[in-house]
Amino acid sequence: MISNNQRNILKKITSVKNIKYSYVFLISFVMILTRGSHITTLYALPDASLALFLIGGIYLRQVRFFIALFLVGLFIDFGTAALDPKLGFCLTKGYWGLIPTYAALWLCGFNLNQKEHLQKLSVFIPFVSVAIFVAFLISTQTYYLFSGRFENPSLFNSIFHGWEYFPQYFMASFSYIGLFWLVQHIFITNKFLNIYKKFGD
Repeated sequence: MISNNQRNILKKITSVKNIKYSYVFLISFVMILTRGSHITTLYALPDASLALFLIGGIYLRQVRFFIALFLVGLFIDFGTAALDPKLGFCLTKGYWGLIPTYAALWLCGFNLNQKEHLQKLSVFIPFVSVAIFVAFLISTQTYYLFSGRFENPSLFNSIFHGWEYFPQYFMASFSYIGLFWLVQHIFITNKFLNIYKKFGD
């Protein structure tokens, strides 16, 4: 016979699993909308992948979810390339540099998981800024070194490659992350509920 305590524990475990699978679904959905050269959308939304992997690190944490979300991105990228070969320009050996690129954001989210870290902008902004910078370095350097698109690539020359893309790369990712922070902060501090009650009276 299962005791009431055991039933409660099982319910909590099931509830946590359901919540995590909901996060996986939502993150995958947003990834589809903002990735794949916008085959699925009418407007050219910036790629939200870095922000989504940060969110995954915060709420999902486990490596198996990281792998699952990377496979979603992989399916989107190779799927769009199959539909339009011109969109497969970046699908080279350098593509696999996206694994440590996204891992940098996932680890950042993992470390921000503690509520006090997540809510303090004095901690959140530096953590996220450094993670985006590291992700940019990894993605640009691995593409330069391993894509086969450049003659005689060297580690020294790779350092000077791709910096013209950094402002757009940083601002797009940080905008998504800033929106995420604002939404979760409103809900966590119950400001949304207070606003609702105010207008409901």
